[in-house]
Amino acid sequence: MLKNWKQFDFTLMITPILLSGFGVLMVYSASMVVAVVDGLNSNYYLIRQLIFFFVALIGFAIASFLPYQIYQKSMKIIILSCIVLLVGVLFLGDTVNNARSWFRVGPFSLQPAEVAKLGLIMYLAAIYSKKQAYLDQFSKGVLPPLIITAVVLGLIMGQPDVGTASIIFLMACSVIFASGIKWKHLSILIFAGLVLLAFAIPNMVTEERLSRFTGAYQPFNSPDLNGYQIIQSYVAIGVGGLTGEGLGQSIQKLGFLVEGHTDFIMAIIAEELGFVGVVIVIGMLAVIVLRGLYISRKCRDSFGSLLALGIASMVGIQTFINLGAISGILPITGVPLPFISYGGSSLLIMLIAMGILNNIAMQVNKKEQEREELAPKSSISHRKSIKSYRGGNL
Repeated sequence: MLKNWKQFDFTLMITPILLSGFGVLMVYSASMVVAVVDGLNSNYYLIRQLIFFFVALIGFAIASFLPYQIYQKSMKIIILSCIVLLVGVLFLGDTVNNARSWFRVGPFSLQPAEVAKLGLIMYLAAIYSKKQAYLDQFSKGVLPPLIITAVVLGLIMGQPDVGTASIIFLMACSVIFASGIKWKHLSILIFAGLVLLAFAIPNMVTEERLSRFTGAYQPFNSPDLNGYQIIQSYVAIGVGGLTGEGLGQSIQKLGFLVEGHTDFIMAIIAEELGFVGVVIVIGMLAVIVLRGLYISRKCRDSFGSLLALGIASMVGIQTFINLGAISGILPITGVPLPFISYGGSSLLIMLIAMGILNNIAMQVNKKEQEREELAPKSSISHRKSIKSYRGGNL
């Protein structure tokens, strides 16, 4: 039994749970005033996030002990389910912030695009691990998965949800690149992508989307309109200084920073816990990403390796886009901070993804442990055979 404990990756087990628990605390701190202003109990968002957290923990535990190979066998069902959900939400979903992205069931909701993130990673990892022998053939080995990827991206853009589509596009690129695709095929894909983007941009550009760019890069030209949110984020970050104003002491959450408990929660963390708090959170997220990349490199199964890399890239890319938005490096896209921001769909998918990554790590550790146990025996056997051989010569 003690040997089995050596198979656990405690870094990947503890870090996401600590981040999620800290997220519950920060959601409570950032949402108390918002809840009261909305005519709700001050604990409203806390209670909901706690429910999400406990449900996500169950998903995390199940995924940690469920062999990850099962996703490879169920790949067609998984990707088909994701597409059905994405089509369904366009017709039956609720509109939030001008995007039809949510299914509502009573007081709770599900965002199919979050499910599609993980589902597409599984699909691409399964297909490209299966097509390793055909990766030098563009039409047979490279192109078919790209069609499914384009369908998923098109459905998400139709909601429209540019932020999630950007994450999925970059995740897909990371898995495709790591699969071993030839450089000439990669060049073709990049060229084709640029051509499609050039044709799509005129149709994608709207006054609202342009306002997000001007708000991010010229916020002080319209401080009461397009630039308001990012300016309030700057104020929160600047006021926090090195150690912050203290937990629960944010001023910006008192109606100045809109929706501070969702995608701008890092600004509240910066104000209350300062630069130190921000560094700790980013550091823990970086640990998860780097550990995922390490597991990907150590895994000798191509499906497990690509799946681990895709999950690590999902956390890393989403973190970068979120932090880019609150700092004005990127336009605001409504992307939540992994494990921290308010929202059940994001937290559930992130912790399930961490469970899958844990299972890959456990299987990698188990095989390494078995090799270490066999190594001394084979070494002793080898020495005995040499000694016997030398004895025969004598």
